[in-house]
Amino acid sequence: MTDDMKITYATMSADQMETLHRGIDDAIEQIKPQLGKTYPMHIDGEAIESSEQFDDLSPIDTRTVLARFQTGTADHVRDAVRAARAAAPAWSARPWTERATIVRKIGDGIRSHRWELAAWMGYETGKNRLECVGDIEEAADFMTYYCDQLEAHGGFSQTMDKLGANEENSSVMRPHGVWAVISPFNFPMALAAGPAGGALVAGNTVVLKPATDTPRLGVRLYDIVAEAGVPPGVFNVVTGPGSTVGQEIAENPDIDGIVFTGSKEVGMMLFRVNGARPAPRPMITEMGGKNPALVMPSANLDKATEGVWRSAFGAQGQKCSACSRVYAASEVRDRFVEQLVEKTKQIKVGNPLERDVWMGPVINEAAVKIYEQAIEEAQRDGGRILTGGRRMTEEPFRHGYFLEPTVIDGLPNDHRLFVDELFVPITVVGEVSSFDQAMQLANDTEYGLTAGIFTEDDDEIARFFDGIQAGVVYANRQAGATTGAWPGINPFGGWKASGSSGRGAGGPYYVQQFLREQSRVRIY
Repeated sequence: MTDDMKITYATMSADQMETLHRGIDDAIEQIKPQLGKTYPMHIDGEAIESSEQFDDLSPIDTRTVLARFQTGTADHVRDAVRAARAAAPAWSARPWTERATIVRKIGDGIRSHRWELAAWMGYETGKNRLECVGDIEEAADFMTYYCDQLEAHGGFSQTMDKLGANEENSSVMRPHGVWAVISPFNFPMALAAGPAGGALVAGNTVVLKPATDTPRLGVRLYDIVAEAGVPPGVFNVVTGPGSTVGQEIAENPDIDGIVFTGSKEVGMMLFRVNGARPAPRPMITEMGGKNPALVMPSANLDKATEGVWRSAFGAQGQKCSACSRVYAASEVRDRFVEQLVEKTKQIKVGNPLERDVWMGPVINEAAVKIYEQAIEEAQRDGGRILTGGRRMTEEPFRHGYFLEPTVIDGLPNDHRLFVDELFVPITVVGEVSSFDQAMQLANDTEYGLTAGIFTEDDDEIARFFDGIQAGVVYANRQAGATTGAWPGINPFGGWKASGSSGRGAGGPYYVQQFLREQSRVRIY
């Protein structure tokens, strides 16, 4: 595949798909002999082992031990932070042009290993081939875009006006120091590499804690970062549980900033810990969503159906941007639901490493329990399971976490399934009598990440964009009603309980969050 042949979540030609399949087929065969190996952590350029390890099991078949990883401790985090702090002065002192050159090499390295990384991701996350390659390409594009932004703004330093002829004034953006990146299981490369790239290009050093369900990509990222020429101590990886590694990151006084992607509960805990510190530190958090799609009377129902099922069930519904609720106008509700159910029934569930499988397993048993509880509640409260609603336990699904994609209707619009983020392959459909009612229901949530509308009415689109309380909004997006943002194309960040900074990843204001302003005045 050539470098100008871009693969995203929303664009793919037949030729590209065949190239993708051949690349992943080859990578799977290369990876199979490596399954079961033990991998170290990386602190100050050294491979570090712990007294305990944990198994990384595939959600496709939990009998498959993908690898063994080190169970890091609070002491390992402290060691990593000390290494990062020691490396920070030299890294921040390098000309920003040199840092940008190195971070671009990280992006190039990710692209050059795209098939291998995507194959590992399929084994580890259960995402299908396209989703995995999209994750890898997105990670690389984050790196490139953040370098572009740094270069376009001259390192984020500029000359200011004068009050007198004998003075010189400037605004200089300077790095904070040490940043921790706590990455999620569902985008183990993009949401580790993206924040790390933003921090690094801005002159900070990084301690990465990958999710315990998907540590392989985080550890592999270290290799690529080192190959790009990042000095020892500038980028460190500590694997292990949130109860120890994550807690130490939250409480460590020598960490100057944290990027967190995960649940609202953990994100708010980090804010509470931050509030108890002697001085505040920057926090960039993305904490989930309950993302609506509105289907209005004038909607193209083919587009709406396609957009909703892709966003509802892509990555098994385990995206913070997944379309987990739909409000359909009464005039088109029956036809839309009929088409959505028909499309959902056609989704092939299975081993996502296979070419023709669109939906793989969820990540773990806890996700299965959330799904089963939601189905039970829907049935108890008068909802109709229009399709799906079952854990798949027959062969060949017996040893994995496979769930049927599920569409539910008949629940009151204030039911918990319309309100709470579930992170499983369930979407609920409600009926509305007007655009205003749809907007009121769409905004009636603590979250505000993504939202979509399907309508041919320009006035409704304008009112939707102006009135919806979400950070990423789409109109008539067939490739994904609420999903598919891309670096440099669609900044991705949430409002309300979905995010803390109001500045989206992959957007023009992201890198500045890793910097602090110094106003300089010189009198001659």
